[in-house]
Amino acid sequence: MTGPALGVALGLLGGVGMLLVLDALTRPRMPSPARRRTSRRLLLRGAAFAVPSGVLAVVLTGIPVVGVLAAAVGAAAPRWWHGRGDRRRQQERMLAWPDAVDDLRSEVRAGVGLPEAVAALARSGPSALRTTFSGFLAEYRATGSFRDALGSLNRSSDPVADRVVAALTVARDVGGTELGTVLATLSTLLREDARIRAEILARQSWTVTAGRLAVAAPWLTLAVMCTRPGTVGAYRTPTGALLLVGVALTSLAAYRLMARAGRLPEDAGGPR
Repeated sequence: MTGPALGVALGLLGGVGMLLVLDALTRPRMPSPARRRTSRRLLLRGAAFAVPSGVLAVVLTGIPVVGVLAAAVGAAAPRWWHGRGDRRRQQERMLAWPDAVDDLRSEVRAGVGLPEAVAALARSGPSALRTTFSGFLAEYRATGSFRDALGSLNRSSDPVADRVVAALTVARDVGGTELGTVLATLSTLLREDARIRAEILARQSWTVTAGRLAVAAPWLTLAVMCTRPGTVGAYRTPTGALLLVGVALTSLAAYRLMARAGRLPEDAGGPR
C-alpha cells in the first residue's frame, strides 16, 4: 500500500472520529439518566471499534474507502449489539409475563391481597421480571398507593406490561370473585399471543437469514477479489471508490427495508 493512500485512509478515519465526538457533543439530551449513560457508553465503544476496524481493513485490502466503510461498521456495531440484546430481553419478558400472572392468581386464591401478591413477585416471580417487580415494591412502600406503584411496572416501555397494568387496575376495582377470572383470562391471552409471535418469528427466520446473506454477498466477493492485485487497483480510483460507497448505501437501505418489512407490530395493548 502506498504512502499517500495510507495518509488518505488515516485522514478519513480521523474524520470519522471527529464526527463521533461532534455527535456526542450535539446529541439532544435524553430524559433518562440511565439512557444517557448507555448512549455515552455505546458511543465510546463505537469509537474504540471504529479506528482499529478501519485500519485493519485498509491494511488487508489496500483500498482507503473500504477502511472508511469498515470504520463506520465498527462504530455502529456496539449499538447494533446492544439493540439485539434489548430485543432478546424483551422476548424473555414477554414469555415470562403469563407465568407471573399465574403466580398472582395462585397468591390471590390463597387469600393474599393483590398489592401484596404483586410485591411478592419481586422475590418469587420469573427471573426476567424480578427487577421490574422490585421497582413496584419500592414504589408501593414509598407511596402506599397501588395505582401509582403500578406505573413503575412499565418504566421499560414494555408493551405487554401495558396490558398487565390495565388488567390489574381493573382487577383491583372489581375485586371479589371476578379477580381470579380476570387474571385467568389475562394469562390465557398473554400465553396465546406469545405462542403466535414465536411461531411467526420461527417461520420468518429463514427469510431474514437469506436477506443477510444477500447483503453480505457483494462484500464477500470483494474480499475474494482483493487477493488479486490487478483487480484491487480499480477500486483505488475515484470511480471505484464511488462504486463501493454506492454498494454500501444500497446494501444498508436494502437491509433496513427488509428489517422493517419483517418486523412484527408492537402490542396494541397500551401506549408506548
